[in-house]
Amino acid sequence: MNSNEILQTIEMIDQQHLDVRTVTMGISLLDCASGSTEICAQKIYDKLCQKAEKLVPVCCEIEQEFGIPIVNKRVSVTPIALVAASCEGTDYTPLARALDRAAETLGINFIGGFSALAQKGFTESDLRLVRSIPRALTETNLVCASVNVGSTRTGINMDAVQLMGQIICETAKRNPVGCAKLVVFCNAVEDNPFMAGAFHGVGEPDCVINVGVSGPGVVAHALKSCKGERIDVVAETIKRTAFKITRMGQLVAREASHRLNVPFGVVDLSLAPTPAVGDSVAEILELIGLERCGIHGTTAALALLNDAVKKGGIMASSHVGGLSGAFIPVSEDAGMIRAAEEGVLTFDKLEAMTCVCSVGLDMIAVPGDTRAETISAIIADEAAIGMINSKTTAVRLIPAVGKNVGDRVDFGGLLGSAPVMPIHTGSAAEFIARGGRIPAPLQSLKN
Repeated sequence: MNSNEILQTIEMIDQQHLDVRTVTMGISLLDCASGSTEICAQKIYDKLCQKAEKLVPVCCEIEQEFGIPIVNKRVSVTPIALVAASCEGTDYTPLARALDRAAETLGINFIGGFSALAQKGFTESDLRLVRSIPRALTETNLVCASVNVGSTRTGINMDAVQLMGQIICETAKRNPVGCAKLVVFCNAVEDNPFMAGAFHGVGEPDCVINVGVSGPGVVAHALKSCKGERIDVVAETIKRTAFKITRMGQLVAREASHRLNVPFGVVDLSLAPTPAVGDSVAEILELIGLERCGIHGTTAALALLNDAVKKGGIMASSHVGGLSGAFIPVSEDAGMIRAAEEGVLTFDKLEAMTCVCSVGLDMIAVPGDTRAETISAIIADEAAIGMINSKTTAVRLIPAVGKNVGDRVDFGGLLGSAPVMPIHTGSAAEFIARGGRIPAPLQSLKN
């Protein structure tokens, strides 16, 4: 970097909310399998504490030396449904408690991987894990859960879709914030460093460092110089800005990898907003030329943003992975909260936006009396978008128990707050009750 680039980076960090959103260490727990749930839990705790012992201190060192904020230090693990397959117990909550205890010992923010991969069907272990989710997320503070219910290659497991609607409702009744730590995926990726959907894929090495970098405020600041310019200039500006952001993430990733003596995996450049003013994806869309996020033209503007971010990231690093693009979590984005409260940003528009963004329907509060089959139908719709378009989609809904449309729900911290949004009330019960598997689309046949 030359002196001008260094000064630009300092300005981005100091005034434009640029940060490394997370340094996530992925750890394989396959060697922790045991026939005893108690022994498995202890082996999980011991391995996590041994492998990630220096994660937080090293990240703090890098922050101090380079002046780059690292907001979160996290761990992702092998899907617990795989690790626990030989355990004799039917409740995997003790394993979740072991993950939580390790996370507290290590001083990390979250640990992901209380997960099952059920895109084509359930194993007995998958079912045990899924049925353990409500209790596990109620009795832990730092554990995140995810279930993959479909893929372009396999189709959509509608039995899993049906069950996850029930699980989300049960979790909400026990602890609504638990739903903020639960994601239902289609086409889940194995190297995602962002929570709540991170897990360590079976094709990954024993231990790896993945870095998630974010900077909606930096992109918004760059676009203020593009007023009146043609859309090509807007795309190029976003691309060049994404390049600069990713270079910083690459620096942190390489440094963390070297100091921890752990292989470097990927940099995930995802514009992940926070509730802070000036750190909003909605603001970027409005700077592109929309009066308010959610009006006609929003999907096209988001498609441009997502594509330009990916292109800029690819130019800056040979190892860009994870989700990389733009996130649209309603409760975590000040501009989206405002647009939703005004009635401009609707549930249906959010679903359309997920066709072109990085993930899906994220951090949306729905009425507390929403039926399980309605949530399952929402999951099915979102999974279909992912399956047909060969992209990752996800659902993270929070049924706000005791709340109705227009009420506000506060989740605290980075999870933010959100208005309860209206959804369609017609019944999809008969459709969901059919079960089975939606066949994979024709484009899955690529061999």
